[in-house]
Formats: sequence, C-alpha cells, structure tokens
Amino acid sequence: MAVELKDLTKVEDNYSKWYNELVVKAGLAENSAVRGCMVIKPYGYAIWEKMQRVLDDMFKATGHENAYFPLFIPKSFFSREANHVEGFAKECAVVTHYRLMNDPEGKGIVVDPSAKLEEELIVRPTSETIIWNTYKNWITSYRDLPILCNQWANVVRWEMRTRLFLRTAEFLWQEGHTAHATREEAIAETHKMVHVYEKFAQEYMGVPVVVGHKSPNERFAGAEDTLTIEALMQDGKALQSGTSHFLGQNFAKAFDVTYTTKEGKQEYVWATSWGVSTRLMGALIMAHSDNNGLVLPPKLAPIQVAMVPIYKGDEQLKEMTEKLESIAAELRAKGVSVKVDARDNVRSGFKFAEYELKGVPVRLALGPRDLQNGTIEVARRDTLTKEVVSQEGLTDYIVSLLDQIQENIFQKALNYRNSMITEVNTWEEFIKVLDNKGGFVSAHWDGTPETEVAIKEATKATIRCIPLDAKEEEGKCIFTGKPSKCRVLFARSY
Repeated sequence: MAVELKDLTKVEDNYSKWYNELVVKAGLAENSAVRGCMVIKPYGYAIWEKMQRVLDDMFKATGHENAYFPLFIPKSFFSREANHVEGFAKECAVVTHYRLMNDPEGKGIVVDPSAKLEEELIVRPTSETIIWNTYKNWITSYRDLPILCNQWANVVRWEMRTRLFLRTAEFLWQEGHTAHATREEAIAETHKMVHVYEKFAQEYMGVPVVVGHKSPNERFAGAEDTLTIEALMQDGKALQSGTSHFLGQNFAKAFDVTYTTKEGKQEYVWATSWGVSTRLMGALIMAHSDNNGLVLPPKLAPIQVAMVPIYKGDEQLKEMTEKLESIAAELRAKGVSVKVDARDNVRSGFKFAEYELKGVPVRLALGPRDLQNGTIEVARRDTLTKEVVSQEGLTDYIVSLLDQIQENIFQKALNYRNSMITEVNTWEEFIKVLDNKGGFVSAHWDGTPETEVAIKEATKATIRCIPLDAKEEEGKCIFTGKPSKCRVLFARSY
C-alpha cells in the first residue's frame, strides 16, 4: 500500500503536529481501537526489529541471556517494596475476573460475578517483583551468582495522555534483571549497561546522549541509584532514552533472596535492572527528521538503498529493472538492504517522494541514457543532494556513502545538541533560556528534593541528570542561593 504523500505540517509551525503526522504518514504506527494503545505497522516494526537485533547482540556480548517471565503479577507482590508500589500504583491495570457471560437481562456480555479471582493480578508495568520472587528459587549459594537475565516483552502503564511511541498505555521493551554477590559487582553492572545504551544510541541511532545520575526525585521507584541517557530533540526538549538502576538489596530483602557465601554466611543478594523501549523510535524520528519526512541512519534503516527505474514502455522497464537487480545483488552481497521498485502503477516522482518520506538513506535512479553512458543517479536523504556517478565501482562507493551518511547524521545532531547546552548562574537567566531557547540548561542546584520540586512547579523543567563527567565547581543554587558543588542539567522534557 502506498504511503500518504500529502504535505506534512512544517516542523517550525507546529512540532507536535508534525511529529504525529509523520509517524502516521510514513507508515510507522497508528492509534488502535483501544484508547492509548498503538498498532506498530510493518515499516515501523522493521526499524524496531533492527534495534532489537543490535541490542540483543550487545547484551549477549556482555554475558546476558534471554528469559521470559509472566505478564500477570500477583497484587500482593507489589506491596512488598513500598517505594516500588508507590511509584507504579497509579499506572497499574488490574485483572479481577477470568470469565464473561451473557447478561441474564439481555444487555449483552458482562463479567461473570462468580468468576472473581482469589487474588487480583497486575498486568506487568515492570517485572522486578515477579522476577525476584522467581530468583528466590534459583539462588542458594555464591555459585549461583551472578544471574544475568534479559527479557523482551510488552508492558502496560495506564497513561491518560498518550503519544505514539513516546508514551502509550502498552509498549514494547527489554528489561534486564541481574543478581550479584556484592554491592560493587551490581554497581559495575549498572554502569556497564548504561554505557551499552550510550554506544547504541550514538553509533547506531546517530543520537548524542548525556550519561548521568538521576536526582532522587527522578529515580526509578525502588532504586538506590538510576543512571540515564538523555537525548535532546529538535524542539529543544529532552527525552529520557534509557535507564539503568542499582537496586541495592531492596528487592532481595522484600522477597527474602539470600545466598550462602564462600565463608558459609547468609547474605542478601544485590540487584540491578535496566531497560529501553519503543520510545527509542520516537527519539529516532524527532532527532533527525525534517519537513520532507523521516531521516533514518543507515544502520537502522529497513531499506538502505531504494532503486527506481526510469522508463517508457514495458521494454525499457524490463531492461532497467534487470540492470538494477544486478547492482542490487552486488550490494546485498556486501550486506546492504536494497529494494528495486519496479511498480508500473505509480510514477517515478511518486516513488521518489515516498522514499524521501520514509527516510531511505540512498536512492538510485537509472534511465536509458544512464544505461547507455554507464552512469547512475545517486540521491542522499540526509542532505537532499543528487549526483550522477559511474556504475564502475558503484558497490564500494555506496557502502562508503552509507558510512558517510551515518556519520553526518550523528555529527549534525551532536552539533545541534552542543549548541543547546547553556550555562546560567541566576534565576533570571534560567527562565530566559528555558523560554527563549530551550535545550539543556547547566545550572547549580542545592541538592534538595524540595528545591527540585519548586523549580519544576515554577517552570515545568526537571533535572534531567547529574552528568557522570560533571566537574566539581563551587557555586550557588539558582533558586535558593544555597551552596552547590556541581552543575546539573535541567530541561523541559517529554
């Protein structure tokens, strides 16, 4: 089915509307019949599959194994870790009955009142509780540690205000859950995995990120420390793109998970959890795309090269297509994903616009004159430029070009991000930058949750992170004037 090629709302006119339209028109996702839930369409899911494949390989390279845990969690499990239940209580979907019946009064299908569950079940918003209840059965000795598990799953968090990919009631993600003998091992795991996310975001998504600690107010519910990767979108708002949590012994104590040490003592296990979700799709779209549609980094593009024959009549179509298929075979042998578009029911101009909208990194066009001259037209999606090149050595040229495009996309986003980090020293400067420029605002904070809440209430800006590489620097909190030892990054966010 052809994509919708009508003009997009311009980025500069209405960023939110541009984003919503682009997700739908590029064939990535659409709203479903269930309020707040989405249908991820084949093209969008193909991008997610590429993300999933790369991340899965990265996890396995660091020693992790995939497992699967239940979608339903007994409600009593949530009451065992006080901060955890408080953090997720308002978002939980609860299963109370297991059967429907015909209404005796003829009013359609109703819940069978006799089929009430003995214990209500929570539809998984995150899996710490069910997993740590399971780990209790897996761990008895130091020989059973570490456990390095990951699962690919869907989760439900009952959001009232939703936006495709960025915030939906149901979304896809991975969640790693690890168990360790020592505090030091668990902290090292937390840092290792946030840097895996950093590498993926920058080297594959082409999205520069800041790595840092979340403030106590912004930490994961039940964690002692949360590390985050924070990205900046083209509208100057931040997007939390992945988190890694040091859970201490909180869940081990809640579920009585202990192990016997080498010395024969009983100790509680140390824990981490970490995850990224289909929210990364939103980051990918918003970090790079433009008024013509998606701009996809080649490493994650489902189609890296689209080929369009230019022809008159069936004879020329056959001739051009055969040549393009020959070039495509050479590219596929080099690991490049290619589509030869030989449709005869739409014009070449429509195809050009379609692949531009879908963010295909490279487009090749071949006509009779090119065939005669041994040339081909190459169009780049990232710069919207075209050139005519020789067919000789074309395969190596395209492979090199894809690498250039990947680097250019990242560099452009990095330059933008760096230009949008502003140091301020007063409350007046803080407000001015937030309202007129946006982006990350580097400022001193007195370290108290109360000040953080007050700033959020006054400006809708939150502390995105305390950067890992933050330098110690004496200063005064922009809000209270109290002493501060380092700058943190504030921003308005999604």
